[in-house]
Amino acid sequence: MKLPSSAHASRPWRIHALTTDFRVEDVWALKTPGGPDDFPRLVRQIASGEDGRPGSRESPGPRVLWAIRERAGALLGWDDPDSGVGARVPSLRERLPADLRDTDAGAPFMGGMFRPLYRLHDEWAAEIANRTVHAIMHLGWVPDGDGYRGEMAVLVKPNGPLGATYMAAIKPFRHWIIYPSFVREIERGWRAPSTTR
Repeated sequence: MKLPSSAHASRPWRIHALTTDFRVEDVWALKTPGGPDDFPRLVRQIASGEDGRPGSRESPGPRVLWAIRERAGALLGWDDPDSGVGARVPSLRERLPADLRDTDAGAPFMGGMFRPLYRLHDEWAAEIANRTVHAIMHLGWVPDGDGYRGEMAVLVKPNGPLGATYMAAIKPFRHWIIYPSFVREIERGWRAPSTTR
């Protein structure tokens, strides 16, 4: 379920101090009920995606959109190595205080596109950059009734007019196809039996 930006902004996440030049683009509630110690399982599930594209296992819509985006990115040079984290933009790791820098955030995932930044008992963040945008995927573990659930926020810093135009153009696809499908995949994976819980 999509949430207002205030759902993310009102919580005392550490990411806020690191992203004052980013804006909250999307916030999603995840139906991933659990206890206070289940957050690492959600992080593992997200960071070990097999095919590397959100929503692409669920239906052809996201697969088609990802194929179009990858083709456009290749033709226009949006995803060239010199446009990513550490090249076009410095990594947010450079802004991390020592206590966050020393956490075991995990390895790059989704084909190496995302680079984890830090992980705490209830918060995890990873970054991605290309020619259009520098973005953060933030996961939080929030109280919900008698237990907890996940919450995913996407924070962005568009790269000039190109990035602003790109973000505006893809907004309907993100809200109606990509993120709803990705959220359903996360929730289905959470309910699936697993021996690694």
